[in-house]
Amino acid sequence: MTRIRTASMVLAGAVLGATLTVGQNVLATKNASSNALPLEQMRTFTDVITRIKNNYVEEVSDDELFENAIRGMLSGLDPHSAYLNAEEFSELRIGTTGEFGGLGIEVGMEDGFVRVVSPIDDTPAQRAGMQAGDLIIRLDDTPVKGLTLNDAVKLMRGRPGSIISLTVIREGEDQPLNIDIERAVIKVTSVRSRMLDDEFGYVRISNFQTKTTADMLKSIKKLKQENDGLSGLVLDLRNNPGGVLSGAVGVSDAFLNDGMIVYTDGRESDSQLRYDATSGDILDGAPLVVLVNGGSASASEIVAGAMQDHERAIIMGTKTFGKGSVQTIQDLPGGGAVKLTTSRYYTPQGRSIQALGIEPDIDTQPGTWTRAEGNGFTPLSESNLSGHLSGGDEETAEGAEGEAGERKADLATDDYQLFEALNLLKGLAILNKRSG
Repeated sequence: MTRIRTASMVLAGAVLGATLTVGQNVLATKNASSNALPLEQMRTFTDVITRIKNNYVEEVSDDELFENAIRGMLSGLDPHSAYLNAEEFSELRIGTTGEFGGLGIEVGMEDGFVRVVSPIDDTPAQRAGMQAGDLIIRLDDTPVKGLTLNDAVKLMRGRPGSIISLTVIREGEDQPLNIDIERAVIKVTSVRSRMLDDEFGYVRISNFQTKTTADMLKSIKKLKQENDGLSGLVLDLRNNPGGVLSGAVGVSDAFLNDGMIVYTDGRESDSQLRYDATSGDILDGAPLVVLVNGGSASASEIVAGAMQDHERAIIMGTKTFGKGSVQTIQDLPGGGAVKLTTSRYYTPQGRSIQALGIEPDIDTQPGTWTRAEGNGFTPLSESNLSGHLSGGDEETAEGAEGEAGERKADLATDDYQLFEALNLLKGLAILNKRSG
């Protein structure tokens, strides 16, 4: 039996593609008494099946009855345990390649409705304006209430290029929103990078795939080579719903020289695992700021927790989602699989993230920034005084200052949290240089 370990969110919606890591083909052996089936409950179970087969208004096949029974049994455990039929399991595996069909949203079920955990970067859902926390109550003309998550997934899937209309309840809005999204084949680029300012880099990880660590290392090395090193880096994990556990471990290891990254604890011995850092910090100790929010979950929280416990980075943003459990995918005869919660994971200092999340070191709420309008009066400076002494190449200095000011204004307007992260990063870099 193949065992697959994942630290991802319940991924569904028009995505249904959790990212995975393949584990060992090991199952602990229980003693005979603990494996004994409860006869009275089994009699009740078979009696109910017989009644359905004989008396239900429509004929129901055995396959459908047993699949529904299995789905109900697993969904009753927790929001992340689930049964996957052959088609769903195949799509789950496809998710590790970073390409799948759908809208580009990570979702879960909440009170009978579909809750958006986060839209995926550069996908139809994000471009249409979907936001983390949106509650989907209708899919085209079909109410979501009463549907299973898998039923909702099937409705959201469709031919690329076709349109689906989502009715969404959003916090702060008085009326439900109607959002039309064009389905497409989703190709997720896990890592993006650029320079924010001279000497300061930016890396965005949208989800954790099997190749995320390698892609991030490559991106950072390229930034360092093109800019003669980096004085600091912003690692953006906002709206990152998780993914492969190995990706989170690898990304954390890239910034740590030693120590524990994360450990898992469950009932079985093979669910009790520990992951430690190896020597080598890709930034050579340069300041690191990690951005998180309510859409940062699971593998993202592993990274944030490790950076916080080791005091390697400043965590900025808002409290994370709080998904601290690990699911193991066990394949079944016939091509299906069971996704079962088998352990919780803990930060290096033994903090459980489950239902608690990671509290940022600096709470930075998202917001809008506008440049203060002047009142027509321009403050005087020495350079305005008639006959002032020259300080050198004033025109060049003024031009450079103006260009830098425009870049700052653009960043503050586009992404206020990132703007604040860059300011903090610059302050940390100045302190580092002064302290040697």
